[in-house]
Amino acid sequence: AYLWLCMENGMSIIVSGETASGKTTTLNGCLTFINHEHKVYSAEDTPEVIAPQPVWQRLITRPVGPEGSRVELFDLVRAALRSRPNYIVVGETRGVEGNYMFQAMQTGHSVMSTFHAPSTRQLIQRFTGEPINVPIRFIDNLNIALFQQIMYEGGVLIRRVISVDEILRYSKEMDGVLTRSVFRWDPFTDTHYFRGMNNSYILEEKVAPILKFDDKRDVYKELEMRARVVKEMADRNIVEYDRVNRLFRAYYKLKINTLRSIDEKRHWWERALQAA
Repeated sequence: AYLWLCMENGMSIIVSGETASGKTTTLNGCLTFINHEHKVYSAEDTPEVIAPQPVWQRLITRPVGPEGSRVELFDLVRAALRSRPNYIVVGETRGVEGNYMFQAMQTGHSVMSTFHAPSTRQLIQRFTGEPINVPIRFIDNLNIALFQQIMYEGGVLIRRVISVDEILRYSKEMDGVLTRSVFRWDPFTDTHYFRGMNNSYILEEKVAPILKFDDKRDVYKELEMRARVVKEMADRNIVEYDRVNRLFRAYYKLKINTLRSIDEKRHWWERALQAA
């Protein structure tokens, strides 16, 4: 529900973690939350991203052939700025394309990508170092970093989101980036704890103004309503890809701004879930 609110309202997110931790699977799952009336642009080395939006432009690199005909990932990210998409999805950021990705965020584009780093501190270190070289004062153009991990439990391989961190701002006084963890995974109980209730910078300062809430704390009521919707979908076994996307496509087709009150949205979802 948290990611749904953030992606619906254009927050930039990086899904980070070690190899085979399920980053691309999480990214693909989250793309459902982007407004289905919006334009999505994806740039990849290997075609793995699948966006459910009808207006989706997929471009793939061409690393072989004569030098003049090769197309690198940073070429595709740079070209994305001319296409003016609502969301730019970079399959995996490894090199200088990361610099163009942050330039896209600075010019008002929403971006989502996967990355290799186990924590926010190391993510910032990699982005500000060679070969990406993003100035540290620009890092707060990124809104959210989600971290995943692969591990064994009783001999069974499992994948978990271990934390979701918000990027607050660059602090000149501290010469660093201020962050806040809003979700943490407890490995002993296999439970995720939401630490951002009434304490989320992104929800209160970024999402609430977009939703035009008179009281920014109303965003938590919206969050709770959406959490109930997601739980109801799971309880009713509405989990198939096409079935889920049909629901969200119908929701966004309503032009969600016409559903101003939480009660209106709740009633719409109740009817939609019954129909599904």
